[in-house]
Amino acid sequence: MTTKEDLPAEAFAIVGSPEDSGTWKLPHHKRSILRAIWGKVDLEDTVDWERMSAAVTALSLDGHRRRVEASPEEILAAARHLAGHYRKAGRPLPDTLAALA
Repeated sequence: MTTKEDLPAEAFAIVGSPEDSGTWKLPHHKRSILRAIWGKVDLEDTVDWERMSAAVTALSLDGHRRRVEASPEEILAAARHLAGHYRKAGRPLPDTLAALA
């Protein structure tokens, strides 16, 4: 299994190519995602909320940081993906995700 930062592709909001970990961006799961992939725990229990904040910020055009380098389609798909985790957890959507998702 290919990994980046000891995480599989499923732990990233943007995966350009599953075979090329250099295209994986916006990690937002803990290493326990491997247990979720194997059906041992619920996927939502593996969300890393500290990293989630950084992933959401990377999608933002707030001027404080550079936006993640990705196509508009990848950015929208990532926003929808991350927003899904917020919804499933019953958490309010950050403004960035509310605007994009």
